[in-house]
Amino acid sequence: MSAGASAGPSAGAPGAPPVTWCPSGEARAPESVVLGVRSGDGGRVAYLADPVPASDVLGSLPEGIAPTRVLRFASHCVSACVNRRGDDCALVERVLTLPPPADARAVPRCHLRAKCQWWQQTGVDACHRCPAVTTATFQEDELATLVADPATTPEQLAAWIAADD
Repeated sequence: MSAGASAGPSAGAPGAPPVTWCPSGEARAPESVVLGVRSGDGGRVAYLADPVPASDVLGSLPEGIAPTRVLRFASHCVSACVNRRGDDCALVERVLTLPPPADARAVPRCHLRAKCQWWQQTGVDACHRCPAVTTATFQEDELATLVADPATTPEQLAAWIAADD
């Protein structure tokens, strides 16, 4: 069993819904794992082949570097999340407003998929856009800031994208 392999969904109480995971999760949640590393042009995520417990890497980052600047984390979807709407994630709905990548045939290999809330909610469409998602938003990236804001609607994002073209 690889490091973090126990970080999968728990069976929970009998009859309870299965635990789903957020691919844009909290770095410091007890179950959090590193989903991938932001790298390359535009900070796209390069996914890890196997999950690594976040607690194993958080202490090794240089002081002053926010973990979400260089890493993407996955953690349990929780009902208290600002992006939660009933059983759905409103964040993935905003993410799906973004144009798909030029090569939409390639779906990144991802160890989270079987338990991913985004996959279960929207299927492969979320997987195409997931590598471009950043957990950290930067003031100079207005589109990413809009996507991250729970108050932004998909219609507002579509209008912003259309106006930018």
